[in-house]
Amino acid sequence: MKIFIVEDEELAVKKLQKTLQAIDAELEVVGTADSIEASVEWLQDNPRPDLILMDIELADGQSFEIFNLTQVKSPVIFTTSYDEYALKAFKVNSVDYLLKPIQKEELEAAISKFRQMKETYKAEKPGDPQITALVKELQQTLQHKEYRKRFLVKHAQKLLSVEMDRIAYFFSDDRVNFFKTFDDKKYVIDYTMDELENMLDPDQYFRINRAFVVSAKSIDQIHDYFGNRLKLNLKPTIDKEALVSREKVSTFKEWMGK
Repeated sequence: MKIFIVEDEELAVKKLQKTLQAIDAELEVVGTADSIEASVEWLQDNPRPDLILMDIELADGQSFEIFNLTQVKSPVIFTTSYDEYALKAFKVNSVDYLLKPIQKEELEAAISKFRQMKETYKAEKPGDPQITALVKELQQTLQHKEYRKRFLVKHAQKLLSVEMDRIAYFFSDDRVNFFKTFDDKKYVIDYTMDELENMLDPDQYFRINRAFVVSAKSIDQIHDYFGNRLKLNLKPTIDKEALVSREKVSTFKEWMGK
């Protein structure tokens, strides 16, 4: 079985490749892409793969855009960090979803499911209507997703509820995650950066790198930085460099310009 992987995190790609080999040595990864543009180009220039593993959130947008730019003739397993309960409604015969971090047993079960359904997917059936309908439905659901309105944190010996409009940014420091409020108070938060990214309204917060998610209102100044990156001056100030990673610079500029 020939498999094409759409995933923008290099470590995730390597883990998927390793897991696929552990499941079956005949599972061959014939290509990978880390963006919408690269995915479209690969799909247009290469023979149809038997199966696509496709992350929903890519550095340059949601992978659903791929379906608008080219015909996707292969069955797709979407990989995502979105809430499990929201996804259960989309478990249909044509498409499956795996929640990150992806477990070997779940990936193996999904591939087994596609093998059993192999005759359902023919090269002569460009853009299977079930996939197209499902993508549109999931897009609508995600567009109406409820985002966090507040966080409950420990403060001294008490619990404190902090409203989102008070939070300037989230950051990691020595494997512990925090957020700072606009009045320069810091709180420990018991969520990973991946989890936080999916809880926050993308119109208000942007993940500039693996260690920072910033509010647009927290950005005081933006400077060019070596390596085709950007350096942000945040308010309140912080003694860590807030750098926009190279692969996110273009998306960040679009986000700031909204």
